[in-house]
Amino acid sequence: MIYPEFIANSFWHYKAACELVGARYPAAPLGLITVAAMLPSDWEVRLVNRNTETLDDADIAWADLVMIGGMLNQQPDFLHLIDVAHQHGKPVCVGGPDVSSSPHLYAKADFQVIGEAELVIDDFIAAWERGERGGVFTAEKYQADITKTPLPRWDLLTLDHYLYIGVQYARGCPFTCEFCDIIELYGRVPRTKTNDQILAELQALHDAGWRGHVDFVDDNFIGNKKNIRTLMPRLTAWQQERGFPFEFSTEASINLADDDEMMQAMKDANFFAVFVGIESPDPETLVQMRKKQNTKRNIAECIHKIYGYGMFVTAGFIVGFDTEKVSIADSMTQFIEETAIPVCMVGLLYALPGTQLTRRLEKEGRLHPGHDVMHVETGGDQCTLGCNFDTLRPLRDILVDYRTILQNVFDPVAYAGRLSRLAAMMDRTGRPRELPDGDPRKRLGGIEAVHQIIRAVPEAREPFWAVFVEVAKSNPGALRYIVLLMAFYLHLGPFSRHAVAAIDRRIAELDGAAVTPERPRVAATAH
Repeated sequence: MIYPEFIANSFWHYKAACELVGARYPAAPLGLITVAAMLPSDWEVRLVNRNTETLDDADIAWADLVMIGGMLNQQPDFLHLIDVAHQHGKPVCVGGPDVSSSPHLYAKADFQVIGEAELVIDDFIAAWERGERGGVFTAEKYQADITKTPLPRWDLLTLDHYLYIGVQYARGCPFTCEFCDIIELYGRVPRTKTNDQILAELQALHDAGWRGHVDFVDDNFIGNKKNIRTLMPRLTAWQQERGFPFEFSTEASINLADDDEMMQAMKDANFFAVFVGIESPDPETLVQMRKKQNTKRNIAECIHKIYGYGMFVTAGFIVGFDTEKVSIADSMTQFIEETAIPVCMVGLLYALPGTQLTRRLEKEGRLHPGHDVMHVETGGDQCTLGCNFDTLRPLRDILVDYRTILQNVFDPVAYAGRLSRLAAMMDRTGRPRELPDGDPRKRLGGIEAVHQIIRAVPEAREPFWAVFVEVAKSNPGALRYIVLLMAFYLHLGPFSRHAVAAIDRRIAELDGAAVTPERPRVAATAH
């Protein structure tokens, strides 16, 4: 099994922050180790994660079959790996979100598993054992019974390579956001594992020796509130019985803030961070993108309420919607400052394959050819390669807005200011005072970690040091999280400058095309 390398210069890399605690990459390949557990027990499985280790010719030579799975931002290396395996004469089986969304791009693979593997993996295994060396296995959408999904093969991982480990309790989301591919891949009726099942996964991870950050990778943690309410007290009891070996993070919709009981339950179970898709401060834009859960509410107040339960928020924002009639740089910057969210994933709108947005743009004749191809030569992710369609507002104006937002929110003084305001609102009372032994993040606990950070990003020296001293005095319980978010700036600061430079190049290309679409030929007349 090979996990392809993510494209360079991605928002999600955080390699510099990982290195600060001795890790090599943020997250482990949960999908592949889950599929590995579905394979026959007499199959010998090895895993190479190209983001943390080197794939040698000997690895491929050893195998009878190469299995590769990945996402859109792994596509260039994914396609390269198919060629490498074929050069060694090995058949290749591919699967995962990008294969399911754009199977035509993976036609050269010998086997394709399209959709959720639980439904068709046995058919693939039977075909292989019959001697077949090619085939397409397509799962019926949204029908996988994840209560039968086996325990992931934690034994295939080198755990200390990772900043955190993911587990999955649920798939799917009840909302209808136009740009989102989750509801296309996993449906709008969130399916959950049983409580015993997810606790068994956590126990197996605990027995494997992991301590520290565990991420519930659910598409929307509160998508199925009925079931999650039954899990939370048992999760809290499991944590208490073991001395709180894990700190949890997850992704949830903003209506989490409407549910004090759920936020208290998450606090009791030791959740410390939540990713929220905010997308835009503009109500008209939210309506057009069908993100109804974000409308008719004060989003900043909702975010601040989550802080009050001791959890910080990271968030997604998007620039380039059709409803943007004028510049949104100032309003989005002000909104991010008001919410005091330090880590803001601000990207250009990208029409993901298979989404409602992509279907609408295709119908309108606005979708670019090859919209689902991630070109390796251009590098970057949707932060720099977005707007793969004809925009209604001039693209140059959108790019200028985007560049301005990046420069504003990732200015070190602005970033430090949001850290300070977050710390003032983040109530960590009633929480475990210390991280568990073995948690790699313990290395971020003190002054030396701050010195390492500001040595690496000297432009942040004064504002970061001032925030560290202030929080140490005013809210010491929040200090380690503030230092963690400072560590993220090791990536976010340089990445924002890279993204600005890439956007500047796109603007220059647009300007050049506008000035000299074709050199005119003028006849001179002598008088």
